Amino acid sequence: MPKSIQSIQPPLKFIPPRFNAVILQIARWLLPLMLRLRLRPWLPAGIVQIEAKNAEVLVQLYQQFQAGKIRFLLAFRHPEVDDPLCMFYLLSRIVPQVARQQGIKLAYPVHSHFLYDRGMTLWAGDWLGWFFSCLGGVAIRRGKRLDRQAIQTARDLFANSNMPIAVAPEGGTNGHSGFVSPLEPGVSQLGFWCVEDLAKAQRLETVLIVPVAIQYRYVNPPWPKLERLLQKLEAKSGLSVSQIDNSPEIYYQRLYRLAEHVISEMEEFYRRFYHKNLTDIPNQDINSRLHRLMDTALQVPEEYFNVQAQGNFIDRCRRLEEAGWSYIYREDVADIAALSPMRRGLADWIAEEADLRMRHMRLVESFVAVTTNYLQAQPTAERFAEVTLIIFDMLSRISDTKTPARPRLGWRTAKLTIGEPISVTERAAKAQGDRQATRRAASQLTQDLQVTLEQLINS
Repeated sequence: MPKSIQSIQPPLKFIPPRFNAVILQIARWLLPLMLRLRLRPWLPAGIVQIEAKNAEVLVQLYQQFQAGKIRFLLAFRHPEVDDPLCMFYLLSRIVPQVARQQGIKLAYPVHSHFLYDRGMTLWAGDWLGWFFSCLGGVAIRRGKRLDRQAIQTARDLFANSNMPIAVAPEGGTNGHSGFVSPLEPGVSQLGFWCVEDLAKAQRLETVLIVPVAIQYRYVNPPWPKLERLLQKLEAKSGLSVSQIDNSPEIYYQRLYRLAEHVISEMEEFYRRFYHKNLTDIPNQDINSRLHRLMDTALQVPEEYFNVQAQGNFIDRCRRLEEAGWSYIYREDVADIAALSPMRRGLADWIAEEADLRMRHMRLVESFVAVTTNYLQAQPTAERFAEVTLIIFDMLSRISDTKTPARPRLGWRTAKLTIGEPISVTERAAKAQGDRQATRRAASQLTQDLQVTLEQLINS
């Protein structure tokens, strides 16, 4: 399994945005290379083409924004880690190009602030926090009930910066181009706060939320590489390796067989070593078993951290992440070096155990969107690849000594679809300042945004 945290760590400090136009320009120059090579030049895979549908909508929005008529937030789908690069390409290359074609002059930079998970710097390194900060990023702790510094910073940027802001309303990746996870309420709340802040400042800009869908396709269906990957996963899980057959029907059967085997192994693991009641239920389908297994896996760290099991799987994962971090990145310890050897030893002990408990949550985090229905509805190479790679991640977390890079299955294209802007100002006006009505309007906005993103990925 990947190397664990074995000692207490200093608190996770807030990383404020420090936008630097020079760093932005350097990133713009390097962007095509990063997209094609993803920093792994020896692998023939990457994103070779990005197309945008309705990019002229963004051109008009930036023109109005720079004229002081509107404020807007880009609410983009977040299926994969490549999404920020695609959004960067959209704003730095496609939007300026379409603006020139339309004879519209946009002031430099055509860019946006953005929110990113503070946890990214833990596995990627401190350099990522510095880099994102220079690009205008705001680090936020997703599981913290109220990350005041991050929220207040994002709120101020939305209302007052010379650039819009971009947020992934799903809160994290789900590994599925064709499925939108339940949206978190933060985007809607930021929108209504912006309306409130502008009203207090007696400003007349209209506040908009702009939905953006992102989907990926392989240039050529990677069936041979998928076959080799599936054989490796079968061997790693302890199954006999099947004969090569690249047909989607046979691949689905083998993937289903692998999933059933992995679920059975994990059920026995939690039954035997964590004393969980996972009795066999006759004729129970695999989706129900997976759902029950995920619930059981989250119960283990929830019992340890004394966290209530409330909300959906994503909500529970967020709370567990924050609970684990509170045991590892100790805000209650002013000076780690000043601890007595005994207290230091106990603190290290707690940090190590917290990290191990959080691994149950990490397994669940990858599977929040996985169902057999996803494959049955559209048995495409892309969907098979997505689910197979999620199983690869899971088995790697359990069996490998370090977290390996995901297999690169081939060249891909990305399609970004910009939806019609949603006016927060109009919805706030209808609420007429009533708190209960505003809460209902914000909740409805989240639901409408969910429906819009789902429609965009199916258009």
